[in-house]
Amino acid sequence: MVHIRESHPFNEDGSIRFDEWFETLQSNGVPLDREMVKRACDVSWRVHQPSEAPAHAWFEKSSSYITGLDMAEILVELHLDNEAVVAAILYRSVRESRLSMEELEQGFGHGVAKLVEGVLRMAAINETDTSRKRVLGQSDDQVENVRKMLLALIDDVRVALLKLAERTCAIRAVKNSPEEKRLRVAREVSEIYVPLAHRLGIGQLKWELEDLSFRYLQEDNYKRIAALLDERRVDRERFVEEVTEQLRRQLERANIDAEVTGRAKNIYSIWRKMQNKKLDFSQIFDIRAVRILVPEVRDCYATLGIVHNLWRVIPNEFDDYIATPKANGYQSLHTAVIGPDSKVFEIQIRTFAMDEDAELGVCAHWRYKEGIADPNYKDSFEDKIAWLRQLLAWHDEMGMVGGLAEQLRSDSTTPDRVYVFTPEGHVVDMMKGATPLDFAYYVHTEVGNKCCGARVNGKTVPLNYRLQTGDRVEVLADDNSSPSRDWLKPSLGFANTPRAQAKLIQWFKTQGRDQNIELGKSLLEEEFERLAVSGANYKDLARRLGCKNPDALFAAVGVGAITVEEVLAAAQDLSQLLCVLDQPGNVEGIAGEADASGQIYGAGRMSTQFASCCHPAQGDAIVGCLTQDNQVVIHRSDCPVALQYQQVGHENFIEVQWSEGRRISMLAELFVLAYDRAGLLRDISTILADARIEVMQVNTRSDKQAGTARMSLQVEVESFHALSRVLDKISRLNNVIEARRVDGDKPA
Repeated sequence: MVHIRESHPFNEDGSIRFDEWFETLQSNGVPLDREMVKRACDVSWRVHQPSEAPAHAWFEKSSSYITGLDMAEILVELHLDNEAVVAAILYRSVRESRLSMEELEQGFGHGVAKLVEGVLRMAAINETDTSRKRVLGQSDDQVENVRKMLLALIDDVRVALLKLAERTCAIRAVKNSPEEKRLRVAREVSEIYVPLAHRLGIGQLKWELEDLSFRYLQEDNYKRIAALLDERRVDRERFVEEVTEQLRRQLERANIDAEVTGRAKNIYSIWRKMQNKKLDFSQIFDIRAVRILVPEVRDCYATLGIVHNLWRVIPNEFDDYIATPKANGYQSLHTAVIGPDSKVFEIQIRTFAMDEDAELGVCAHWRYKEGIADPNYKDSFEDKIAWLRQLLAWHDEMGMVGGLAEQLRSDSTTPDRVYVFTPEGHVVDMMKGATPLDFAYYVHTEVGNKCCGARVNGKTVPLNYRLQTGDRVEVLADDNSSPSRDWLKPSLGFANTPRAQAKLIQWFKTQGRDQNIELGKSLLEEEFERLAVSGANYKDLARRLGCKNPDALFAAVGVGAITVEEVLAAAQDLSQLLCVLDQPGNVEGIAGEADASGQIYGAGRMSTQFASCCHPAQGDAIVGCLTQDNQVVIHRSDCPVALQYQQVGHENFIEVQWSEGRRISMLAELFVLAYDRAGLLRDISTILADARIEVMQVNTRSDKQAGTARMSLQVEVESFHALSRVLDKISRLNNVIEARRVDGDKPA
């Protein structure tokens, strides 16, 4: 039997006593159309009421009717508008085919119908068996379901809020359902809708959804923490009352108009902190907690000073989310102190506006169509849901949506995202590795096309600088500037996001075919000359890369649709660029040892053998020991023989690692001309080491009169692509005039 909320004033036949119920809704300050809401309630009751049934049978038949009322109450608490409330009341009626979309639109308007349609599109995700598919995106159907959900959210954020309200009602209602259903709903809520509420910043729903799903998924842990909280409730309330009163007095003396209240931490948050930090229940500081709300940001920091003067601060327990907000926009000061009776408790300090934002998220910025628009509304709203647009863009760019829950749940510490600020202070979410040039194209295509420089945190940086979370980025633009071909070179790292790369290619395509052919041919010839390669067969290369003829290949390179690196790789595949397989000499191994030729990297061209004492296998951590016969014997790193070599610092102990299949390698002689300076050879060696390129020989000649240095380096590389990348990096070092490969038979 459906549980009837006591707050609902029902008539004897089960219908709502509308006047009383509507008065309660209006008390939240939301301007609602009374006549329209009443018609929605009447329609919902009519379509759900059984035509022939015994008395009170409506309790079982009208759960959807009651759910609609519950959803409406949740949305009013979230400050949503009249259309959303009416859509909530009628959503289940349409979903259960008791009311058609045509009837809904005819009776209540296009806006309400569009909202219901959006939630129906999201409903596809409910069909996921989350007990089997713990990571979303593992099937084509699920990818499409996620795509539908994202499209619905991006069209209108109210769709997401309606769906969250509906799932909140669903998990409230499964208390007495079979265990299988409870677990299914709880998993779905935990994996999809809790992180969604978190990303939208709606703490008011997030905490309830967390606790209810935790209650069903880990019942024993839930009951244990609930019991521990119950045992200490009286002492905790007395303690909180004492410190709040002390705080009020101090804040009054400082003329700070503040609201001080006790705050209960939800059960799931307590359990999560215990798990993440390996703490006992008694070590959780914020079970006892106080929240202080003040009018202005400056009052937050003044209040923090008062708090820290009153009580001793717990080290490493202070977080300033005002200066550095969380990814979902959350702002507050958090500190933990040792209060009366040496009891530790947490204090949260924020403005009234920040508190409303923390509780309601995007809903805090909602403006009703009937009201006055907030001029700052659009920007704040766009910042809040920017992640949804980006997630859909990732789907389009990568053709997948893997790990949706993890992407939604992530904060600013997410390793594959960076969060930077515009000069106006807006937050921009970008992929890790993004540069100021990527940021410029994120802002606007024309800003990217006219970009001529950038400042990060007030300092001028190169356009391929890697942005870090917290950076404030300012783009310098000039109407006379235009994109450089170098921006499309992967080795230089200017444009790392798909958006920036696509916009650059689009710009170069507009420059004219003849110009692109000429430029593409020039780029390839210059690169082949730099790599000391002659006689490239452009006809074969064009065919290999799917181009009709050499001109088509040159044009594609000219616009950036095909990179120079891709042409080099194709040329190497066609054996136009000579490489040799790493073939170690045939040196007889130690009896009982297996040949390691072609499997080990780091031993150069010396013979390699696996040790019979420890039998290393693919994937083991390994080391090499050089014998008197110039063989490298491969041991496991924990082998007693290897450890003995290592402990005594044996000079024949060498570092090796597993090779990913047979390595294709070639010897190349590089020539570098530069104005001489201290540390130049070190910088070049670092670039080669980072690229895992072995240096076989180095010769340096300095011309004191000209102040230049001429370097000749013999290296072993896997491919011309790898060689091209390091030459690009060496060329960009300070003082370097020229860097290229030379034919070993000719003087540099």
